[in-house]
Amino acid sequence: MKAAWFEKKGPARDVLVVGEMPDPTPEIGQVRVKIHVSGVNPSDTKTRGGFGGNMNMEFPRITPGQDGAGVIDRVGPGVPETRIGERVWVYEAYRGRPFGTAADYVVVPSQHAVKLPDSIDFDTGAGLGVPAMTSHRCLFADGGIQGQTILVHGGGGGVGHPAIQLAKWAGARVITTVSRPEQAKLAQEAGADVVVNRKQEKVVEAVRAATRGAGVDRIVDVDFGQNLGDNIGILKIGGVIASYFSSPIAAYPFIPMMVNCITVHHVLVYTMSQQAHLDAIRDVTACLEAGRYRTHVGARFSLRQIAEAHEAQDSGHVIGKILIDL
Repeated sequence: MKAAWFEKKGPARDVLVVGEMPDPTPEIGQVRVKIHVSGVNPSDTKTRGGFGGNMNMEFPRITPGQDGAGVIDRVGPGVPETRIGERVWVYEAYRGRPFGTAADYVVVPSQHAVKLPDSIDFDTGAGLGVPAMTSHRCLFADGGIQGQTILVHGGGGGVGHPAIQLAKWAGARVITTVSRPEQAKLAQEAGADVVVNRKQEKVVEAVRAATRGAGVDRIVDVDFGQNLGDNIGILKIGGVIASYFSSPIAAYPFIPMMVNCITVHHVLVYTMSQQAHLDAIRDVTACLEAGRYRTHVGARFSLRQIAEAHEAQDSGHVIGKILIDL
């Protein structure tokens, strides 16, 4: 099969290789998926690039691509043969394993290949995984959100865009921040009720005006350190911040957070509980079936162009999901 891989960490063009590898064979409890589309995530490029100085290789050879979509063509012992031919989306393909979705075939535990509704295209399926599960956890870690007001920071981003769609499906009112007009358009198309350009408006004033001074119930945060001051001025008493990234924090404002009973959730899809994964799969599937969720494709590449795809992800310039066609 054709596949991409790296045997040392470093810049994309220096370490990524595309070539032939043996077709994988599913073992007990596993399925093999013929990948149609592979999704690129920041965690893929960070793993390949040695984020945080981690240049150790977990395996001698790693094929990137946590997310993807395709069709199950073989099953291992213990998996019903009725799964053969099933259209699926794949998540955490190389979590604890060496080979991901940037290949013609990938083998994963059966539960990591989730049935894709017939009406949903492979592009959307390849864009679920990390973004959808992360946004779901940020939104629903403390239960349902129907009737609540949610602030999504970075509504044009990889997690922010699905968060808007899931929040609207769940019956919430959504306010979102963006930094570019193109992101504003994408956020509006996703269903955001109010869009605030943080480069042109004062976020606290704009959000408090949009809520008539009441503030918001929950915040999905793209940068905890950068946004913390604004968030404290926006949240209702008893509000929740769920963040999946942070720049350094100069000082942690314990007293105002304590006084306002603010809850903080640190969200990392790879280490969140199995129940959180199952909850996300359940709700994302329902949202897909309701026709309320689509992946916005920002750029796509061939497998031969995987280095360019990784560079595009790291540039931060692409608005929407970066996909690789197999």
